[in-house]
Amino acid sequence: MATERYNPRATEPKWQKAWDEAKLFETKNDDPRPKYYVLEMFPYPSGRIHIGHTRNYTMGDVVARYKRAKGFNVLHPMGWDAFGMPAENAAMQNKVHPKDWTYENITTMRAQLKVMGLSIDWSREFATCDVDYYHRQQMLFLDMAEKGLVTRKSSKVNWDPEDMTVLANEQVIDGRGWRSGALVEQRELTQWFFKITDYAQDLHDALDTLDEWPEKVRVMQRNWIGRSEGLLIRWPLANAPQGMSELEVYTTRPDTIFGASFMAIAADHPLAKKAAESNPELASFMEDIRHMGTSVATLETAEKKGMDTGIRVVHPFDESWTLPVYVANFVLMDYGTGAIFGCPSGDQRDLDFANKYELPVVPVVMPDGAEPADFRVTTEAFTGDGVMINSRFLDGMKPKQAFEEVANRLADISIGNRPMAERKVNFRLRDWGISRQRYWGCPIPMIHCAECGVVPVPKADLPVKLPDDIDFDKPGNPLDRHPTWRHVKCPNCGGDARRETDTMDTFVDSSWYFARFTAPWEYEPTDPKAANEWLPVDQYIGGIEHAILHLLYSRFFTRAMRDTGHVALAEPFKGLFTQGMVVHETYRLGSGQNGRWLSPNEVRVEDIDGKRVAIAVETGEPVEIGPLEKMSKSKKNVVSPEEITEGYGADTARWFMLSDSPPERDVEWTDDGAAGAHRFVQRVWRLVSTAGEALVGIAPAAATSGEAAAVSKAAHKALKAVSEDIEKLAFNRAIARIYELVNAIAAPAADIADGKGDAALKAAMREAVEILTHLIAPFMPHLAEECWTTIGGEGLVSESPWPAFDAALVVDNEFTYPVQINGKKRGDLTIARDADQASVEKAALALESVQKALDGKAPRKVIVVPQRIVNVVA
Repeated sequence: MATERYNPRATEPKWQKAWDEAKLFETKNDDPRPKYYVLEMFPYPSGRIHIGHTRNYTMGDVVARYKRAKGFNVLHPMGWDAFGMPAENAAMQNKVHPKDWTYENITTMRAQLKVMGLSIDWSREFATCDVDYYHRQQMLFLDMAEKGLVTRKSSKVNWDPEDMTVLANEQVIDGRGWRSGALVEQRELTQWFFKITDYAQDLHDALDTLDEWPEKVRVMQRNWIGRSEGLLIRWPLANAPQGMSELEVYTTRPDTIFGASFMAIAADHPLAKKAAESNPELASFMEDIRHMGTSVATLETAEKKGMDTGIRVVHPFDESWTLPVYVANFVLMDYGTGAIFGCPSGDQRDLDFANKYELPVVPVVMPDGAEPADFRVTTEAFTGDGVMINSRFLDGMKPKQAFEEVANRLADISIGNRPMAERKVNFRLRDWGISRQRYWGCPIPMIHCAECGVVPVPKADLPVKLPDDIDFDKPGNPLDRHPTWRHVKCPNCGGDARRETDTMDTFVDSSWYFARFTAPWEYEPTDPKAANEWLPVDQYIGGIEHAILHLLYSRFFTRAMRDTGHVALAEPFKGLFTQGMVVHETYRLGSGQNGRWLSPNEVRVEDIDGKRVAIAVETGEPVEIGPLEKMSKSKKNVVSPEEITEGYGADTARWFMLSDSPPERDVEWTDDGAAGAHRFVQRVWRLVSTAGEALVGIAPAAATSGEAAAVSKAAHKALKAVSEDIEKLAFNRAIARIYELVNAIAAPAADIADGKGDAALKAAMREAVEILTHLIAPFMPHLAEECWTTIGGEGLVSESPWPAFDAALVVDNEFTYPVQINGKKRGDLTIARDADQASVEKAALALESVQKALDGKAPRKVIVVPQRIVNVVA
């Protein structure tokens, strides 16, 4: 029988309304079912969502819908990471208030997400710029300050001269601000810090417990925390400035101490400042260094420069040996002691520096088996393991043994009533500077009083609200120049005082939002009972670009909230998945830097003589087709959800985004791919709707024999496999299994639609179609509801339990052997799994492809590896 085409434009809003009216996805904390928390990293409300964003949320939605069907009480919330510089930039450029710009964008993006049919509990929605939210963030800040986890100190910072704000090291990319692209400068500012270093060891060690995280993310965090075991060595100064007698250096390679040829200190090291007092040239050089960023990436990529201070140190093992002390641009005061000893033969950076300034290069570690007299280091440092040379009493030792020998000997030598060296564990991780000189952020709830110093805002006086009457006509922080907001009475003495005008880094906002979702209506930041029951997040999904900042800060914040009584756990995210991006070709009208980017809907791509050619729709001009790149507004290679949903529907977009490649890899968005996904939507609808009338009222039942058995086996195998694949987040494999099931039951479905098939086949097909409907429901929920109604299913499939597979029907009694001739595959042999070797050999030799290859000759040998392979030796 004929059937109408599936119409997503009519169907999808209908089912979205039904879900909303049933409040199907609103989660109750007191629901007795086991809890499951799935969360995607919440978006920044920049204006509009593109199809790349929705891939992330669709992945989470598949998990949420599947777990709900499996009997879990699922929490799947959504919010907005809404503070930050883009809103201020928009305010300046468009003469609009940041709050208005932000909330208008949220309204637009919320509507876009709802069109995708996501099973989100919108009743828990919040934006981090909501006063209710940042009020609780200020409460957390005061609790952390009381616990000693907040400090205020002067430090070197990365200053973005365009955005006129401080940037974290991680926000400096290639020496430039991550938002503005401006060259970053160093400045000395008094800043607020969270003492993340208090947890450095725990943050490092606990990575071993996160076995549901990608290993690459754990490695990135380990490297960022940078735990190392080394020695703190005190080098005597040979010509010490007044008041100084030694230079402390932390090193992880004390075994190379006899290869030292120079010392390098930071421009802000006390010894450097002392030396610069009488050396104007050195003072000028140090000032130049201060215009570099403070990020490690900047230091690694910048040209290595130094200047001799004229000061020398005495080698700890030889009083007659002195080494020069340089101020160098690659040493930061915030790392270690702000001083290093340079061993050029074992470190490429030190070697480049030594070669530039013509300093000695003495090899002290050579490869095993090399000849000491012949081994040289000239342009490439030797950083491998080996054996010690040119190192006096260390010669012949392995580096680890030499490390211990140096440590033990220096511990027995005194300098100023202290040992010359002591063992020390060091961390690369620095405290988290959270002060930002901008308006659109959470105000820091502190008050500056001339009499009392810096005092906290009493909790009873919270929230400290941002003023609405703000002037963005001048650069800088408008809170600094507000006529009234910053003026306040001291809560201690009652005298005139001023508010802190810095606001918090927006990474603070995203470091605890997952906890707030567990009870966003509570007056306190959390309901500890709810937070402890829901957390950690069972499945967290987001981009690899957040592997360090957001994830590390969230791990710190959870520990801080534990220690201040808001939660009872340390790790916020049990399972972590980092999805790939959706990429698209770029299109440019004209070539080079002056070319104008065009969006996909402004371009028509044609195949001319086997070559893809792009043409501007409006003008007919030729367009340059660029490479596949992450969707971005700047290059206009963005596809909006509406472009797909208006033509094909949300289910098509959801299906294609998850079907084309493994979820951890990038997926290329193409019109052809979307059209292919839509064809499958229509195919499923035809299959179900044509057979549906005949299946209404039929009791589902599995078959074990005849034609019906093949249907039941296909359905139950697919059910088992898809369930396992979703559990592993292998969405593309799950989709492939669904394709296979549709192929397997298409012919029986057509027979039933034509009035053919016995009762057993109808019962088996009824069950198979029910299973198919459940399997597509997490991926294509609107189509699944329509199919469910068509076959007379009760209620909504979105609230129906996940079916259970029959173990007897998923046992595979056959095995397919690859058959090789002289090691080259010639065919496949499918045979009973329990067939003996003689039967396998006979069947393999009977294959047409084998007969043809043997050309009538008898094989010399046939090797059968049971349930592995057949190899014929001709």
